[in-house]
Amino acid sequence: MSRTLQVALVAGLLAGSGCTTTSLSSGGGVVPALGGGDDGSSGKVATRIINAMDGGLIGGTIGNGLNGDDRRKALEAEYRALEYGQGGQAVAWKGGDRSGEVVAAQPYRVGSQDCRQYSQTVFTTGTPLIARGTACRNADGSWTPLT
Repeated sequence: MSRTLQVALVAGLLAGSGCTTTSLSSGGGVVPALGGGDDGSSGKVATRIINAMDGGLIGGTIGNGLNGDDRRKALEAEYRALEYGQGGQAVAWKGGDRSGEVVAAQPYRVGSQDCRQYSQTVFTTGTPLIARGTACRNADGSWTPLT
């Protein structure tokens, strides 16, 4: 093997080893229900976590026509997918009039933050509406969508 090829291979391996991913899930492929809701009911995400998401992907045009309850369920699904979801695993939500799912990709690290690309799909009577974005995890456990 030529010296140039050896140097190129080593450089490629070193560059690739600098990219890391982290595992945010508890394993097993099951997305847990979260406590901490304002009404004390199991499975609701705390309002402070939802508010920190600043509307999430559902805050865009795909959220038009969602009532408040549907919007909250969609945001809770976004949080669960980002915080606990396996890469590529759909986290479904169902509201009164609409339903949807959120799929987050594998997490990756930017500086000291874990980030994930994700998509939110809203199912209506017509064509599914899809929005895509990226969010990074804050030290307090909330996620901030990047614009």
